[in-house]
Amino acid sequence: SLYAPSAMVFSVAQGDDVAAPTVVRATTVSCAPGARGTHPDPKAACAALKSTGGAFDRLLSEPNPDRACPMHYAPVTVSAVGVWEGRRVAWDHTFANSCTMAATLDGNAVF
Repeated sequence: SLYAPSAMVFSVAQGDDVAAPTVVRATTVSCAPGARGTHPDPKAACAALKSTGGAFDRLLSEPNPDRACPMHYAPVTVSAVGVWEGRRVAWDHTFANSCTMAATLDGNAVF
């Protein structure tokens, strides 16, 4: 194939135990040769992933300062697992709660 494979599964799970998550939602994306999958906007997700250069921590941003979140702990973990541009990837990040997740991802097209 002319394209390095890129097929990912993205999930949002309740809790902070990556080994035994309670998955709330999951989507798939394949980016090469074209954007497709169960993700609501695979083209935008592929563009966001490509902009990271493979460093998925770049999907995170400083929390939106205009958004106030409660100070309760109800952890939410996002994960990306699969193959990105031919390399095996397993990435996750845990947020204190869904509000801090939304504020930190701040409109990110992937999750």
